[in-house]
Parts: sequence; structure tokens; C-alpha cells
Amino acid sequence: MGNMLKLKIGEFARLGQVTVQTLRYYADLNLLPPGEIDPFTGYRYYLLDQLPALHRILALKDMGLPLDQIKGMLRDNISTEEMRRILLLKQDEIRTQVQNSLDQLERIDMRLQMLDHREHPSPYEINIKHVDAFPVASVIGEVPNYHDVEPLWIDLSEKVQAESLQVDPPYLTLCHATEPKIRLEVCCPVILNKHETKSDLIHMLPEVNTMVFTTHRGSYNGLIDGYTALWQWISEHGFKITGPDREIYLRLPVEGRVNDPDALTEMQIPVTLV
Repeated sequence: MGNMLKLKIGEFARLGQVTVQTLRYYADLNLLPPGEIDPFTGYRYYLLDQLPALHRILALKDMGLPLDQIKGMLRDNISTEEMRRILLLKQDEIRTQVQNSLDQLERIDMRLQMLDHREHPSPYEINIKHVDAFPVASVIGEVPNYHDVEPLWIDLSEKVQAESLQVDPPYLTLCHATEPKIRLEVCCPVILNKHETKSDLIHMLPEVNTMVFTTHRGSYNGLIDGYTALWQWISEHGFKITGPDREIYLRLPVEGRVNDPDALTEMQIPVTLV
């Protein structure tokens, strides 16, 4: 038979090491109502048998579970296996939050390093960011020089049209190798239809946690200056390159104007700390 010892709300609060306000709040949520309320005085009494329930609530709350979820768990008297499943999901959620915070700290540290190196001014503003994975249709090929990439773009355009893919500009180029030959991948982001059949033309560009990038306005002939600024910054800040650079064509030159001063290109290089 349970222990029917009645405790005033203040006594139960002290025993459970919570505040009276917390007990009142839990009662209002119908999470832990008083064991008895005096009909004449309105005084709230708790039973000693309710202490384990309070401890369970506090333990689950300390693990980050919301009170609404805790209420449902107590109401349904879930099994040990269901409890384990819920806690494993919460564990994964917290690990993701911690990793996101660590990633943010790393980006802040890199930003501080950038500010410390302002004594070496550059016409290019170097920044860092996280880039999510996204689907692209692409064609890879070797070219004799960077100016002879048009055949790859024509090939990609014909294949995209043949498969009736929905493109989602801006377009971009990846440089996979420069020696012994220049190996480029021309890409156009696409919008995937979940009912669409799988295409050999499409793949996911991987997520990049730390992408160093800058923008270049004007002729493509000047892109080398932007890349030089990026490579110098990477070297000065103790990073190493971890993948192919990406060249995103935010604003294409007006047709017929090769040296269009309003063309805008973003240059990206994935890196990690050495």
C-alpha cells in the first residue's frame, strides 16, 4: 500500500528541491497536479508517493525534453523501448546542435584571423561560409585552356534539354585538375522532381562546411587576380584546400561583350584548418 503522507506545497517543494512556483506551473499544465486540494481552503497537498514522478519529470527536463512531450510520456506510461527511442533521438539532436555550435566557433575564429590580417589590404573581400549540398546536372571534360570550355557547355545544354530537366541558375564550373591537363566540370543546378526518373547526368555537389570565397566584377580574364587573393589568404591563415574550386556565374556578360564590366563571378575554394 502506498504512502499516503500528505505534504503542503512548500514542504513538497523543499523535498523535491524545486520552487513552489514550479509546482504550481506543473499543476496548471496538468503535468503534476496536487494529490489533494482542500475544498474549503483551496490548500494544495502533495502525496509522498508523487515524489518519484517529480524526479522523473525533472530528469527528463534536464535532458532537454519539452514539458508537453514529458506530459505525454507520463500519461501514456511508455515502455522502456519507447523511452530509449526518444532519448536516442534527443541525443542525436543535441549532438547536431553541438556540432553546429563548434562549426560556428570555427567560422568566428577564422573571421577574427581575417581581421588580424587587415594590415595586408586586398582589393578582394575574402569571406567564409557554409555551403549546403545541392543537385546539379554536369559534364566533365578536358580542355586545352580555360577559354576553350564552350564545347562542354554546349554538350551539357543539349543533354539537359534532351532530358527536359528544370534548371535553377546560377551556373558554375568546377576545376578538378590543372596538371597534366585542365579537367573541368560544367554544372547547372537543377530542381528535382520526386517522381522524376534517375538521371546519370545528375549528382549532388557535396556540402562544404568551410568555403572561402570572394567575388570578381568584370572580365573573366581578371579571375586569376581573385584566385591569387584567395590562395594567398588560405596560405596566410593556415588552411589547406580540400576540394575543387567552384566558379559561380552570378551575372553573365551581356552577349557580345566579352569584357562586360558588370559581369559578376563568385570564386569558392573549400578548405579546412591544417
